[in-house]
Amino acid sequence: MKQIRGVLLDIDGTLVKSNDVQAQAWVEAMREHGFSVDVERVGPLIGMGGDKVLPEVLGIDKNSDLGKQISARRKEFVLTEGIKRIKALPGAVELLQRMHEQGLKMVIATSAEQDELHAILHIIGPDVEELFADQISSQDAQHSKPSPDTVALALQRTGYPADEVLMIGDTRYDIEAAAKAGVKSLAFRSGGWSDEDLRGAIAIYDGPADLLAHYEDSPLVKGV
Repeated sequence: MKQIRGVLLDIDGTLVKSNDVQAQAWVEAMREHGFSVDVERVGPLIGMGGDKVLPEVLGIDKNSDLGKQISARRKEFVLTEGIKRIKALPGAVELLQRMHEQGLKMVIATSAEQDELHAILHIIGPDVEELFADQISSQDAQHSKPSPDTVALALQRTGYPADEVLMIGDTRYDIEAAAKAGVKSLAFRSGGWSDEDLRGAIAIYDGPADLLAHYEDSPLVKGV
């Protein structure tokens, strides 16, 4: 058994209830630029970054002029309207504190942009950012999940080998990206994905509070 020393954490859907807000932000931004897209079309793609969502839904490159305009409007919606609806998931702060107390080195691995990430972390708790050793956001990685770039860079920042680190996420994109980087995953159902969708994880929990309730028996303590 390998003892776990580092944890890579997704944020949206994992520590905060925000996947619906993120999906609606994309829909609104696309609508304002002349595209009618159902939220049901975008919802299953949350967890990816704009470099994946825009080509998948509209066939538009994120770095094109139109792609940049849609992406900017999406972020504006999240930071103005959407942020009011984002809430920390039960147990999120307590789980982070427990992992920190254990001495686990925590690094954020998210497809969100840095200013969004800062605002969302503040919702979880005013001092939460201090618990993380580092943060990897969309600006740091060339390709978002399920490409391994974000997770691989976050793993590098821990300074530990992949078999001493776990990824915690809520989508199959988190699990897939981690696997490509050689990292095992714990999954949360809090993002709305089924156990079948999350089947690549070594353990599945309802959310932060559920993992916290089973913490002593979890791979975080027992190892993998």
